[in-house]
Amino acid sequence: MVREIVIYPDKILKQKSQPVTEFNEELHTLLDDMYETMVAKNGVGLAAIQVAVPQRVLIINIPIEEQDGAQPKENTLEIINPIFLDKSGKRKFQEGCLSVPGFFEDVERANYVKLQYQDRYGKEHIIEDDDFLAIAIQHECEHLEGHLFIEKLSILKRKKFEKEWKKKRLKSIKK
Repeated sequence: MVREIVIYPDKILKQKSQPVTEFNEELHTLLDDMYETMVAKNGVGLAAIQVAVPQRVLIINIPIEEQDGAQPKENTLEIINPIFLDKSGKRKFQEGCLSVPGFFEDVERANYVKLQYQDRYGKEHIIEDDDFLAIAIQHECEHLEGHLFIEKLSILKRKKFEKEWKKKRLKSIKK
């Protein structure tokens, strides 16, 4: 089922997500719904808080260029209760967010990450990456802490964003 995405500046996006303690059918349904929602909205990742569920759950599915951007469900990385074990290097990457639709900006993040997490069954895993996946993991993990990528912008870019965002939101309300 495709769920509604929470849009900035909704206060729920500022909420810190809670650890998952039960790896049950309810969690599996949430993960399946998150996948359907992410694909329907042309996203690469989605945190549970973005569908108004304040749990430490996120998914990532990087499109396969050779297959016209396909995102097969079996390629979805389901990350529950993530813990960074290491981060290093720096890299700028243009990011967007399903909770801030239509806005893209360069953000500096660690180039390399090593992450411990659990899957939908509670089994522990470790993943490390120094490519686009590392960027996506950091972006989605920030959601679990109640942060958005726009908070990483310089004061000047942030003010410009806020002004343009208000104007855009007012136009959509008037329609």
